[in-house]
Amino acid sequence: MSLVADILKANEAFCANPPVDYTREDQKKSKLPQKQLAIITCMDTRLVNFLEPALGISRGEAKIIKTAGNGVTSVFDGTIRSLLVCIFELGVQEVFVIGHHECGMEKTTAESLTSAMRARGIAPEAIQMVSKELKEWANDFCHPEQNVRDTVAQIRSNPLIPQDVPIHGLIFHPRSGKLDLLVNGY
Repeated sequence: MSLVADILKANEAFCANPPVDYTREDQKKSKLPQKQLAIITCMDTRLVNFLEPALGISRGEAKIIKTAGNGVTSVFDGTIRSLLVCIFELGVQEVFVIGHHECGMEKTTAESLTSAMRARGIAPEAIQMVSKELKEWANDFCHPEQNVRDTVAQIRSNPLIPQDVPIHGLIFHPRSGKLDLLVNGY
């Protein structure tokens, strides 16, 4: 059976018999984040069903934006575009940038990505189109704590983000769930 078939089968079973903690009230939840909070975090699989409970965040309370290394690459990249919708359309009033220890981006480089892309048949011309941005993005991430501080600074200095929105920076441990404040946005 293929992965997509497995997923569809699991979904069918879920819909036929939802978990006990998934009530009709959950179905009525608003798309607006009830805690007026947006979280920018990493896409690391160890954070799934772990980060939110460790923060006391339940379904419907926060907008979660996941990206490799929880970073921002430009003044109007996908993370910033998502934040703009969160702030101006969905009522978000605070932003938490949450990095984590043992992040895979620490070991990722433009060279390693380029090599892997070539091995999978990506044309050199296509790689060349993004080589400058790839180097800036992949090679600049060396330490998760510093990356959080840098991302907070990039968002804070972005002219599209209102100055009255606090931007906090935190680091999370993917084994213990411990959270430490690195940048207090107030």
